[in-house]
Amino acid sequence: MEQKMLLMGNEAIARGAVEAGIKFAAAYPGTPSSEVFSTLAHFAPECDFYAEWSVNEKVALEVASGAAYAGARAIVSMKQVGLNVASDPLMSLAYIGVKGGLVIVVADDPGPHSSQTEQDTRKFATFAKLPVFDPATPQEAKDMVKAAFELSEQFSLPVFLRPTTRTCHACQDVTLDEIKPMQREYRFDKDPKWVIFPSLSYKKHIWLNEQQLNIAAAFNRSPFNKLSLKGKVGIVACGVAYNYVVEACETLGLDPSMLKIGTPYPLPPEPAVALLEHCERILVVEEQEPVVEDQMIKLAWQRKLPTDIQGKGLIPREGELNVDKVKAVLAKFFAVPDSTVLDSTVSSVAIPPLPLRTPVLCAGCPHRASFLAFKEVGRKQDAVFTGDIGCYTLGNMPPLDMLDTCLCMGAGITQAAGMSKVEPGRKHVAFIGDSTFFHSGISGMINAVYNNADIVIVVLDNRTTAMTGHQPHPGIDRTATGVNPKVLDIAAIARASGVELVLEVDPYDLAATKAAAQQALEFTGPAVVVARRECIAIVKPQPQYNVDRELCIDCEICLKKLGCPAMFKQDDKVIIANSCNGCSLCAQVCPQHAIRGGEVR
Repeated sequence: MEQKMLLMGNEAIARGAVEAGIKFAAAYPGTPSSEVFSTLAHFAPECDFYAEWSVNEKVALEVASGAAYAGARAIVSMKQVGLNVASDPLMSLAYIGVKGGLVIVVADDPGPHSSQTEQDTRKFATFAKLPVFDPATPQEAKDMVKAAFELSEQFSLPVFLRPTTRTCHACQDVTLDEIKPMQREYRFDKDPKWVIFPSLSYKKHIWLNEQQLNIAAAFNRSPFNKLSLKGKVGIVACGVAYNYVVEACETLGLDPSMLKIGTPYPLPPEPAVALLEHCERILVVEEQEPVVEDQMIKLAWQRKLPTDIQGKGLIPREGELNVDKVKAVLAKFFAVPDSTVLDSTVSSVAIPPLPLRTPVLCAGCPHRASFLAFKEVGRKQDAVFTGDIGCYTLGNMPPLDMLDTCLCMGAGITQAAGMSKVEPGRKHVAFIGDSTFFHSGISGMINAVYNNADIVIVVLDNRTTAMTGHQPHPGIDRTATGVNPKVLDIAAIARASGVELVLEVDPYDLAATKAAAQQALEFTGPAVVVARRECIAIVKPQPQYNVDRELCIDCEICLKKLGCPAMFKQDDKVIIANSCNGCSLCAQVCPQHAIRGGEVR
C-alpha cells in the first residue's frame, strides 16, 4: 500500500536524500533552507549517516566533497547567499568532479523575504557549468533529490537542487519510498586526478564542456520535463512558476501548448525544439533571471526558427511571482478580453492592505542592552557602528538606530578595520553574532590584529544561531546530533589571536556593559567585548516588570530609548504588556525608578 506523509518541501528534500542512501550531510543554516538539514540531523542516528552543522558554507561543501571523493553519497544545503561563500571550492569541484554523488541544495529567496539579495542560483549553475534541478512542489523536490544523486554519479559531477522559498515552505502529501541502506564500500583511491594542477585543469575543462551536451541529452528523457503540444501559442514554465501558470490558465480559460521545465540547465533540447517548431509565439515564465529564456532564444537562433520568444519583457526579474501577476501577463500575451479577466476574478472588492509590522528585537533580547550601552557611550565620541547579518541587524531599527553598515556575514569587522585606516582617530565598533563569529568573523579579527586596526569588536553571544531557528555552533555544548563536551570559548580565541583587551559582560547589567564599552573605546588597537546572555527565546523568562503609577511621570524615556515591543502607551500612560520577559533593562533606564519587578499587574 502506498504510504504518504504531509511534509514541508524542505522535509521532503531531506526524505529524498535519506531514501537515496546518503552517508554524509553538512550545512550552514539560512532561511529558507534550514529545515533541510534539521530534518536530516533527526534521521542521522536512525539511518546511520554522519551529519554536521559546519561553521560556514565553504567548509560544509568541502567536507561533503571529501566524503564524495571516498565514494559516499553526500548532500550539502545552504541559502543562495551562502553559495557565494562556497563558490571557491565549487568552481574547482566542477573541474575535478566527484566519485560518490554530491548534491548541493541551494534555496533561493525571491522577494526577498529574509536575504540580502535575490540572486538566481541557476545563473551560478551556468557559470560553474553544473546541472540544476528546479522543483515545483515538495513531491517533485523529493523525487529530484534522488534523480540528482543518480545524475551526479553518472557524470561524476556535483549537481544543484534549487528550491525557492515557496517550494521550501509549502506542504504536500508526499509519497514515501522505502529507506534502504546503501551497500557500498567507502574508500578514497589515490589518483593524480584529485590534484588540480593547471595542466590538469585545462584537460578537465575540455571534459566539463563535453559533459554539458551529454547532460542536456540525458535531460531530454527526464520525467521532470513535460511537453504538451496544442495551439500555436505556447508557454514554457519553470519550477514553482509552473503552478502559477496552470492556475492562471484555468481561470482565464486558456489551453495553450505547454513545456514544463524542471531541469533548467542545461536545457533539454528535444522538447524545447519541438515546442519552438510547433508554435509561432512562446512566453517563458520563470522567476528572477532569464535562464531558460536565453537558452530558448539560442536554440531558435541556431536552428533558424522564426518563433517569437518573449519573457522578461513581460515577466519581472525582481520579486516573487504569484497567480495574479502571472494571470495579468497571460491576459496581455494572449489578448484575453477584459470581461474574461474580470469574470475570472473571485471578487472585485479591493482588499485592504495588510497592516505594517515593523520588525523589532524581541522583548527581553540581550542585544538591545548591548546596543544601548554602546550607543550611549559611543555616540558621544562620534563612533561608527558597523553591522552584520543576523537578528541583531534589527538594531538598526528605531529607536536604537545603531548600525551604520551591513553588507554580509563577517564584513562588519573587516569594514570597520578598513575605515579605521582611512579615518584614524575615530573609533569604529563592529557588532557580530556568536555563530557569525565562527562563520567568518575569526579571520577578520586576526586580520585586524595583524594589521593593528584600531577597532572594537562586540560579539553578541546569545548562545545560539537565533535568526535561522536556534541551530548549534562551536561555542555551545551541542552538535547537530547530540551533546558535545568540546566548547570553544570566544574570549579565549580572541586572546589566543593576539587581542590584548578582551572583556566579558552580561548585557543585562547595563552599568557594567557601559563601563566595558567605555574601556574598549579608550583602548588603542583591536579590542573585543563579548556580551554573553542567552537568547530570550531559549530560556525561561524572568518575573515580569510593571509600572508603579504613583512614581511614573510619563517621561517616556523607557519608550524612546529601548523600543521594546512589550512597552507601549495606552490612555497617555506607559504600559508593560504580558509579553515582558523580565530583562530589567527598562527598570535600569527609568530615572524615577518607577519600573519594578514582580508578576503582579
